[in-house]
Amino acid sequence: MAQQAWLSEDVDALDDGELVRRCRLRDESAVRALTRRYNRRLYRIARSILRNDGEAEDVVQDAYVRAFTELDRFRGEAAFGTWLTRIAMNEALGRLRRRPTVSWDDGDSDRLQAAILPFRAAPPPADPERTMAQREIRDLLEQSIEALPDLFRTVFVARIVEGLSIEETADLLGLRPETVKTRLHRARVLLRGALDRQLGPALQGTFPFDGARCERVTDAVIARLRTTLLV
Repeated sequence: MAQQAWLSEDVDALDDGELVRRCRLRDESAVRALTRRYNRRLYRIARSILRNDGEAEDVVQDAYVRAFTELDRFRGEAAFGTWLTRIAMNEALGRLRRRPTVSWDDGDSDRLQAAILPFRAAPPPADPERTMAQREIRDLLEQSIEALPDLFRTVFVARIVEGLSIEETADLLGLRPETVKTRLHRARVLLRGALDRQLGPALQGTFPFDGARCERVTDAVIARLRTTLLV
């Protein structure tokens, strides 16, 4: 990639619009900044649909490659993060539909039984007791979220785990805000109000996607883009 005059800047502090502009100018540092910014969101959304770590990571990479090689399709009609997340959702849903025995919406909204797949734990803090307690809390939360019916799980992950607003969640999923509120309420009921009140603050630490893992995905995206876009 051609050297840019922006290398000494704090690229991570730039807003999405400026980063997208620089991506169009083949600035690798801007690509890296955007992938670091949205890795966790894309992974969490894809993981909520596919319930499989490896497939979710593949979806994240595929979504980035598609987005950065087709930036001309981004017209700014929605926020860049929303546009990017929709690409990841479509990639995940496409994989889900190709599974011969799985349906995204089977109409059984009250089904609670689901295969529970463990999420990878974040690097533990130094305190062993705190590490154990956090791991137990996170495992309980992740298993409870994992068991939610398909209709409610992605709404809950987008709104509560990832912290999107009602309007952002509705826009992302193509739902009415009232529908988001209804599904979120039902998800909270299924997760039990007491558990939600006691462990709500811990939700920000679930489904980790940072550190070496975040950088590994970013590096993989850059490597793939160099062969098709970045010079």
